[in-house]
Amino acid sequence: MANHKSALKRIRANEKKRLRNRYQVKQLRATLKQLNATKEKSEAETLLKTASSQLDKLARKNVIHKNKAANQKSKLTKQVSALG
Repeated sequence: MANHKSALKRIRANEKKRLRNRYQVKQLRATLKQLNATKEKSEAETLLKTASSQLDKLARKNVIHKNKAANQKSKLTKQVSALG
């Protein structure tokens, strides 16, 4: 266990950040599941916009790697444009 006041504070802060990151990644996964399940192009486009925004936000905060976000956005865009 940590002995210094600053180390105890760092432990508390890290736990808060970890929970926040997990929540945001879970929200992203839910959006991606909805997007994969939809068959309507108009609905898929609105979900793509939301997912894209979430991916950018997570990449900006270094929760996920920026290249992973770019790859996922590219894959999703292709998937939505293929819908008829």
